[in-house]
Amino acid sequence: MRVLVIGSGGREHALVLGLNRDPSVTDLHVAPGNPGTAALATNHAVDIVSADAVVALATSIKADLVVIGPEVPLVLGVADAVRGAGIATFGPGAEAAKIEGSKAFAKDVMSAAGVRTAHSEIVDNPAHLDAALDRFGPTWVVKDDGLAAGKGVVVTADRNAARIHAADLLESGHPVLLESFLDGPEVSLFCLVDGAAVVPLLPAQDHKRVGDGDVGPNTGGMGAYTPLPWLPDEMVTRIVDDVVKPVAAELVARGIPFSGLLYAGLAIGADGPAVVEFNCRFGDPETQAVLALLKSPLGVALNATATGILDQLPPLEWEDGAAVTVVVAAENYPGRPRTGDLITGSDGEGVLHAGTAIVDGAVVSGGGRVLSVVGVGADLAAARAQAYSRIATVKLAGSHFRTDIGLAAEEGRISI
Repeated sequence: MRVLVIGSGGREHALVLGLNRDPSVTDLHVAPGNPGTAALATNHAVDIVSADAVVALATSIKADLVVIGPEVPLVLGVADAVRGAGIATFGPGAEAAKIEGSKAFAKDVMSAAGVRTAHSEIVDNPAHLDAALDRFGPTWVVKDDGLAAGKGVVVTADRNAARIHAADLLESGHPVLLESFLDGPEVSLFCLVDGAAVVPLLPAQDHKRVGDGDVGPNTGGMGAYTPLPWLPDEMVTRIVDDVVKPVAAELVARGIPFSGLLYAGLAIGADGPAVVEFNCRFGDPETQAVLALLKSPLGVALNATATGILDQLPPLEWEDGAAVTVVVAAENYPGRPRTGDLITGSDGEGVLHAGTAIVDGAVVSGGGRVLSVVGVGADLAAARAQAYSRIATVKLAGSHFRTDIGLAAEEGRISI
């Protein structure tokens, strides 16, 4: 297979690494890619939100499979255009991608499918905000109803902080979603979905807050680990049966079947799993950890999903042990990050590029989440040790990372 991956982050570097290990993948291309993917594939400087540009590239390189990483091109219908050109595409069409692009749409689908989620209310008029806030609390969950790269969420016990965030969103023309707070540890479960067929990957846990101990503002994700020693196997089965399959079936019933990666973010409380959010693509940074343990050929699995034969895919096989991803972020992230700083050690084992660039032949920082550093080991402690020992070889002025990715699970401090 000749495969084209769309995107430029750590998730796409992980996808390229996984595809490179698949003997059936004979030629790899990435648009636009990053300095890390350039070592394994041909990078192409293409505008990935332009359906015409992506179709033209896929056609010119005679791609057999196009894998779309980020949510924005999916929500904008790039997968529809590539499929329309007769090329197998991993990623949902625009209508199905609304499961991430519109939280209100996702709530409607979950309600119709009978899937547990937080009580919610949409506010699109500032005059209605205070009354709506009074119907929530004592912990307020305030979300941007549209795409916000994981940073449009504020969870706070401070009503005024919740009001300021909501008012800012409304002022910028974005409807606000208020939700009741869901307790219990969070789980990210990725599933390959092809219509009604669902194949789960390993469950992972993301660390959203910027600082150790889950303090500070939300980010796009500061690290992740897999598998989850505190999550029973039967809970994964329950999530698939009670959450993912009903949502996939509801999208089929609406005439907009999902094809690609459906990501369920859940809280596991006393009453079982409840959905925090759905995403229409692989998550970042969980993908970097999950794919590090995949033994089965990635290209075969993605192609089976894209070509409608997922139900014929042999069961996925996984390496024993654990994997941990730690994000190295630029100074000031998740605020406006400092960029253009020299990076050394970015070519080390397990170091995946995300927000990087080449300037005068040197690798420099080019975004907020700059690198993802992955460690694997026989257990979570060994995987953490390897990840942090690899981080020690990376140098980037002003950078920061969390030192506690997976630590609570390693120490047995998470339970359901």
